Amino acid sequence: MKRDKSGAGSLRADASRNLTKILSAARAVFAEDGLAAPMDLIARRAGVGIGTLYRRFPTRDALVAAIAEEYVTDLVAVTRELGEAEQDVRAALCGLVDWCAEPGRGALAAALADVPTERFHASPPFARARHEWLELVDGLVRRGQRDGVVRPDIGTGDVVGLLNLFACHPDRLPGQVGVHPGRYLRLMLDALLTGPARLGELPGAPVDLDALR
Repeated sequence: MKRDKSGAGSLRADASRNLTKILSAARAVFAEDGLAAPMDLIARRAGVGIGTLYRRFPTRDALVAAIAEEYVTDLVAVTRELGEAEQDVRAALCGLVDWCAEPGRGALAAALADVPTERFHASPPFARARHEWLELVDGLVRRGQRDGVVRPDIGTGDVVGLLNLFACHPDRLPGQVGVHPGRYLRLMLDALLTGPARLGELPGAPVDLDALR
């Protein structure tokens, strides 16, 4: 007699869908309300019961770690894709800047930035992904220097430092800079490049004297 496996398959599919919904809801809630947001708010946003959430992530730290791993894994994928698709390193850096500075993603990065880094580095998947990302950025910087479009007197840490400042801490930037971090991130990165093309047109609008008043 053949065993009916449809029930087990359905359960696995439901579990996968619930995981996707939980992670999506957690990203949105953490970006909006910070990492201290109530877990039941995340469950409601995901459309699952609080028991389902806790079965998958027994603690808040487990959920935060999963979100951090997902973020850095996505960062690796985007950086690799840009590096492979763009012949001009300036275009690849521009795409990376725009991805990091996207408002919802920047807010999530800002929330995660408040967590002590040793908590993330204790996770092997996060540590591996972060190492891979740093290697990819280093490859872009070195390639740009060989092509003569990136200043020879900068290092990978200069690029990472600017990304960290403007993309991970927009809430701590003053006034207009915090409202449009992507604009100022491009301005700062522009100074690390050479040649007339650089990063192209800036996002947002110039801040005129009336705005300062």
